[in-house]
Amino acid sequence: MKSPIRNPQSEIRTQSRDTMNIVVVGHVDHGKSTVIGRLMADTKSLPLGKLEQVKARCRQSARPFEYAFLLDALADEQAQGITIDSARCFFRTPRRDYIIIDAPGHLEFLKNMISGASRAEAALLVIDAHEGIRENSRRHGYMLSMLGIRQIVVLVNKMDLVQYDLGIFEGIRRDYAGFLADIGVTPIDFVPICARDGSNISTRAAWYSGLTVLEHIDSLPSEKGAQSGPLRFPVQDIYKFTEHGDDRRIVAGTVESGEIAVGDQVVLLPSGKSSRVKTVEGFSQAARDRAGVGEATGLTLTDDLYIRPGEIMCRIADTPPLVAPRLRVSLFWMGKAPMIRGKKYKLKLATCRVSVELREVIRVLNADDLSTQQKQQVDRHDVAECVLETAKPIAFDLIGDLPATARFVVVDHYEIAGGGTIAAAVAASRSALSDHVARRESGWEKSDISAETRAQRYRHRSKFIVVSGVPDVSNAIAKALEKALFEEGYVAYYLGLSTIDHGLDADVIDSAEKRAESVRRMGELARILTDTGQILITNLPDMDRFELEQLRTLNAPNDILVACVGDPAGNDWQPDVSLAVDAGRAEAVGHIMGYLKKEDIILDYSI
Repeated sequence: MKSPIRNPQSEIRTQSRDTMNIVVVGHVDHGKSTVIGRLMADTKSLPLGKLEQVKARCRQSARPFEYAFLLDALADEQAQGITIDSARCFFRTPRRDYIIIDAPGHLEFLKNMISGASRAEAALLVIDAHEGIRENSRRHGYMLSMLGIRQIVVLVNKMDLVQYDLGIFEGIRRDYAGFLADIGVTPIDFVPICARDGSNISTRAAWYSGLTVLEHIDSLPSEKGAQSGPLRFPVQDIYKFTEHGDDRRIVAGTVESGEIAVGDQVVLLPSGKSSRVKTVEGFSQAARDRAGVGEATGLTLTDDLYIRPGEIMCRIADTPPLVAPRLRVSLFWMGKAPMIRGKKYKLKLATCRVSVELREVIRVLNADDLSTQQKQQVDRHDVAECVLETAKPIAFDLIGDLPATARFVVVDHYEIAGGGTIAAAVAASRSALSDHVARRESGWEKSDISAETRAQRYRHRSKFIVVSGVPDVSNAIAKALEKALFEEGYVAYYLGLSTIDHGLDADVIDSAEKRAESVRRMGELARILTDTGQILITNLPDMDRFELEQLRTLNAPNDILVACVGDPAGNDWQPDVSLAVDAGRAEAVGHIMGYLKKEDIILDYSI
């Protein structure tokens, strides 16, 4: 009977130890996979018998053994001789566990490097001593800088091919350090290695006096070891329990920075809703009072807030992230088609998913020689400084402050087409929505019937009424208001958001965009229906400040009346009419009707 095979990788993932993510990058065939294979073998992190098994397979096929063959998770890599994806491997040292990402060197696969490196805390950048610095060596260095990865160790590999000539090593060190200095990066060190025979990987060669690769890796400070930063907890989802007396509403996510504890006062951005942490939850875990960096957890709050995935939870006492729709970014474009102005893409930052447009290309940088050029679009493999505008304000940090919430990817037709980092928020006197409304109004074909003529015929002026607040109650009041107005002979119509969801929005497949697009189309419909002189009524129980402003902008030049049932926690806008939760429908409708008469929406001579 065979002995059970011990798998150190599973132990790494199950034991509670400090963990660091490291990405390995470099030009094609410069030896990245060999470096990783050697690290796994030298730290005895391979499954028992794996090394001997691969060596035996090589002997059977009369093929020289290479440590790169140990990375057999990707079958195509051995078949084609290249790394085609961001393969994740695991190894451990006495100090901590490592998740190491083997990122590809081929230009065609750089988008995998962007996604693979997006959560890395440090990088090993491999350069072939014989081939020297290549175009991807510079491009990878620039992208690591752009992604905010500052802990970089440069490995000058294949020293055996240059007869261990330290003069060649020093030349590469001088030239590449100069390039990195020009882009604001100071590498931790340069290490001459021969990954094939293990020189300076874990064992120091006689001709070298510096730290080995493993010693350098173990000396790097881990982001997960520091809990002192400001809290950043991107909301991934919300789970509501309703059975067996369990009424918890759990806000799920991963702590990207700082620490969260029971009793902390928190604010959710961009909505601005605030509350206090009631409990810190975990699956099949004993109760605990806090969670730190890198921990996936769930939280309950003292207030029953309506929270959406994509918001970032922060402690009120901490420095908050920025909130804005317009961003100055460094962007690397990998899409088959160029990024152009006027086209809608999707931006993904942490758990946020939002529509985005290119507003301006400031400059395009040649990552090989750092020269710049002016362009109107961002072509494939361009590195560009540009301005993006999201469909609504998002919460984010700057790359120099907190990389985890400053990195993003851009999706075009369900494929990652670009990646980058946020350098600044951009103030703008006009938004893309304002520009759209201006264009719409300039092309608006006006009726020959004036608003006053319609008001005299209908006995009221047009108005868009939004009833917000406690969900079931506010919905009932909105419909009761329509009925009361209709019975008095006024032209009123109730339009629910779900009607748009299942009708006009039937073409919107992405659930993350459904709500935003429904609200946008509601605003466009409100502009049309109020132009006919009608009173349009809708119910948005969970409306936030941005949605209200969006509706105001889209409905312009006509006005909005906002009635709110109760005082939901976290509201940061003031309604025109406040309604008590325990008020009857007739009383609530009476309050709104009274406001309409006071404001001359329902004309005096019709009373």
